[in-house]
Amino acid sequence: MLTLYFAPNTAALAVHIALQESGAIYNTVRLNFASNDQKAPQYLAINPKARVPALLTEQGVLTETPAILAYIAQCFPAANLAPNEPFGFARAQAFNNYLCATVHVAHAHRVRGARWTDEPEVAQALTKKVAQNMADCFALIEHDMLTGPWVMGASYSVCDAYLFTVSGWLEGDGVDIAGFPAVHAHHQSMLARPAVQAVLALHRA
Repeated sequence: MLTLYFAPNTAALAVHIALQESGAIYNTVRLNFASNDQKAPQYLAINPKARVPALLTEQGVLTETPAILAYIAQCFPAANLAPNEPFGFARAQAFNNYLCATVHVAHAHRVRGARWTDEPEVAQALTKKVAQNMADCFALIEHDMLTGPWVMGASYSVCDAYLFTVSGWLEGDGVDIAGFPAVHAHHQSMLARPAVQAVLALHRA
């Protein structure tokens, strides 16, 4: 049995959606970041990074969103959540790693500047750049990375769960998603999926 450790308003939403779409049988454990559940000894024993998502499998714990998404896609091939051939799978990995290593980091500068500096004025400067940096990232996604209607083209994949999650942060980062018509249409299509609706209900509860 798989167990997903998640918290609302985090990248764990992408993994939760992918699990729901895969047809996997899984449990969830919800962490409350306001109570610092992620830093409790019992959770640090599972994920010493003190972050989510973490996925407990029969073979051990997996962390990092792109890695977990790839694992889900490969464990449940009947769900067709990633391309089967090497080049297509690598393209999916490239997209997910861009979201993880570039877009998520740009977003994190808004409220987590202390990760990069101890100087308050520097943290404020980082925050001021968030809207522009996120807009630049999504301009690239809009024009060069989102094939349409889904990230990988005609076939839905774990990339779509991840893009949906990250594009949901735009409003809070001061960026109007409507300025990116393809991304906006993708977000609306995701909202119509039953698996997405089921998972969002749990995250918003």
